[in-house]
Amino acid sequence: MSNEEKIEKLHEMREQTRLGGGEKRVEQQHKKGKLTARERLDLLMDKGSFQEIDAFVTHQIHDFGLENNRPLGDGVVTGYGTIDGRPVYVYSQDFTVFGGSLSAAHAKKICKILDSAMKTGIPVIGVNDSGGARIQEGVISLGGYADIFLRNTLASGVVPQISLIAGPCAGGAVYSPAITDFIIMVKQTSHMFVTGPEVVKTVTHEEVTFEELGGAWTHASESGVAHFAAENEEDAIFLAQQLLSYLPQNNMEEPPYREPTDDPLREDEALNDIVPENPNKPYDMKEVIQHVVDDGIFFEVHQHFAQNILVGFARLGGHVVGIIANQPAILAGVLDINASVKAARFIRFCDAFNIPIVTFEDVPGFMPGLVQEHGGIIRNGAKLLFAYAEATVPKLTVITRKAYGGAYDVMSSKHLRGDLNLAWPTAEIAVMGPDGAVKIIFRHQLSQAEDADAEKAKLVEEYRQKFANPYIAASRGFVDDVIEPKETRPRLISALEILRTKRDQNPPKKHGNIPL
Repeated sequence: MSNEEKIEKLHEMREQTRLGGGEKRVEQQHKKGKLTARERLDLLMDKGSFQEIDAFVTHQIHDFGLENNRPLGDGVVTGYGTIDGRPVYVYSQDFTVFGGSLSAAHAKKICKILDSAMKTGIPVIGVNDSGGARIQEGVISLGGYADIFLRNTLASGVVPQISLIAGPCAGGAVYSPAITDFIIMVKQTSHMFVTGPEVVKTVTHEEVTFEELGGAWTHASESGVAHFAAENEEDAIFLAQQLLSYLPQNNMEEPPYREPTDDPLREDEALNDIVPENPNKPYDMKEVIQHVVDDGIFFEVHQHFAQNILVGFARLGGHVVGIIANQPAILAGVLDINASVKAARFIRFCDAFNIPIVTFEDVPGFMPGLVQEHGGIIRNGAKLLFAYAEATVPKLTVITRKAYGGAYDVMSSKHLRGDLNLAWPTAEIAVMGPDGAVKIIFRHQLSQAEDADAEKAKLVEEYRQKFANPYIAASRGFVDDVIEPKETRPRLISALEILRTKRDQNPPKKHGNIPL
């Protein structure tokens, strides 16, 4: 065979890899409203940047007739390239080849990508579209999943890992995305569950649809498994690109800086009137965030889950920050189980990847009740406390209104190594709200009063004037300064600049024992 013929054979084999499971199966994929594995990578990566690895890998199984069916690539496209000029490793499962099912060869390709990402300090994006373990391979396939899980775990906190769920993801397959940092699902076409609707019906006699059991909206709003629910695959890919723009390449680097077009010294008068005079009236904390951050852009994470707390990324003076904020417009901003877990995980991600944390606080306390106590609000609330206390990145806090009880302590207080703790004049920092405090302190006085309601109203107002303000905390140094709300943006940016050289560390240990 001449050199020319050898090169021609290479071209033929490459063309074979690009066809995946063949034109008929590609057509079926498109009819379901889904892109192919390679089409997804074409949209995700900078044009012409993708370099494929292991295109000619095949499975090595000789049972069930598989020895006569060895498609090149074995159901997953792997490689590297750039997104917005920044290197990234990727893998994209190909549902047109054996339903994207995972074999030992398939798993080895993904493991090779994860190993390379760890060595080079480069983020990983995995596109999941798979029928699960390849049954014909039995335990070998299961071993492949475990090999991937181990690498996901070792890479956690070293390089960012993003999972894009673009089709089915069931059984053991769900645990790889679950270990990664962020999960993006596609409405109607992607599903995640440990056991499918048929098994659920057999075991528990519950009849549920794929969407109800494990659809994008279910996991984005009910379970909290998904961080984003995209309208379609193009939207999901765009979200992944946006998300990556806030993240560093690895845990040894800083997040990407962008020259700000928004004046770092800008003051916003609208903030002075944003907190209602009635302390029980809600307002939207998103408006506060948008008035403060660069260009009003807040990239929210977990938008539809535990909405009484907000988490997400923004920039201040061009530098990336992670934002955690109580949301008084939902459940008065109270901390419950889901809110605590949502915020704790986000804080730990930011701390792992050198992203300063900015907290906007308006919290009346932890959610009371039988459901919360039996569900473990103590254990779950402690996760949030643990995450804030453990974090060594710069931590800035702005108390806009309520900071009551144990929730005051938990929300990045000075006592948990907060670097700059600011309060607005509307801040109320106390053990509890005036109404509850008066009922306890003046219990006997109120029981003997002729007009208990009038006496209580007078005592509440006196308590509010004396204790429901930021100045007692400021006199103790628990609040570094009380500022005009309009000053918030320049004060935070100034603090971030001075804290860029912050060095802090935890005692030497293997790891802490967060109350999981």
